[in-house]
Amino acid sequence: MTRSLHVAAAQMGPIPRAESKTQTVSRLIALLEEGASRGVEVVVFPELALSTYFPRWWMDDDADIDSFFEAQMPSEETQPLFDRARELSVGFYLGYAELDTSGPTPRRYNTSVFVGPDGTIGAKYRKVHLPGHEDHKKDWGNLQQLEKKYFEPGDLGFPVFRAYDGILGMAICNDRRWPETYRVMGMQGVELIMIGYNTPVHTPGLPQHNHLQGFWNHLSMQAGAYQNGSYVVGAAKCGHEEGGDLIGQSAIIAPTGEMMAQAVSLEDELISAVIDLDRCEEIKGWIFNFEKHRQPQHYSIITESAGVQLPPE
Repeated sequence: MTRSLHVAAAQMGPIPRAESKTQTVSRLIALLEEGASRGVEVVVFPELALSTYFPRWWMDDDADIDSFFEAQMPSEETQPLFDRARELSVGFYLGYAELDTSGPTPRRYNTSVFVGPDGTIGAKYRKVHLPGHEDHKKDWGNLQQLEKKYFEPGDLGFPVFRAYDGILGMAICNDRRWPETYRVMGMQGVELIMIGYNTPVHTPGLPQHNHLQGFWNHLSMQAGAYQNGSYVVGAAKCGHEEGGDLIGQSAIIAPTGEMMAQAVSLEDELISAVIDLDRCEEIKGWIFNFEKHRQPQHYSIITESAGVQLPPE
């Protein structure tokens, strides 16, 4: 008997700044319901799925900034999503901006949670690899990438957890570009990695990279899946949003690195596939048998230094 699981990536088209969270949540519920009608058991939503991609703008007013954040999850606006998921017995991954008020000073994170089919939060992840800058690049307009201004790096590491008779993990957007993201979870036996992203098409100052964004998106996820023997589900927010373009190409990727499903639009779109978690062993037990083949005594530079250590001249 195989450990089969029906998973979906719930791609979202652009979210205008004027769209309320209630309106956005209704779109999430519609995608969840579509998944349930197909027999999907887990739906992966994008990064920052409750609003437009606000780190494109420079904001100084804390009230403006905090309007994009959730001080609790579920919030009043998102509770209907949790309720509907429980009614349908469908689990989901949700990316959002978290305002953590548990300490003496509020802290902001780019966060995702995994919600089980009972509608309760089973795991939380906070984005580790924040892209971009924290200074005001006025000439970049609304193509800025200000995640370093609005978020702190995640403080939870890359935990994995058990659900659906498998081992699951989470990452967010820029995390997918870093091999360490997958390997840390791979060393914990991860079998399904869920990733939401908002990835701009345009790179200010490096327009020669624009045509590569889609290629890099799939390259990194396919490599991470193959090199760690894990399924990867990547869900995009995409399309022309508030003057900027975001890539789509949401995908479900097998442990062999092969594409199982891919979105074909830049709009709200649900793609799904039935995966067999037992197939992870084809890669984990043979090509990347970590216990048999890894040589960690030669990898120390990875954790000893953040920057490059050049050889002597």
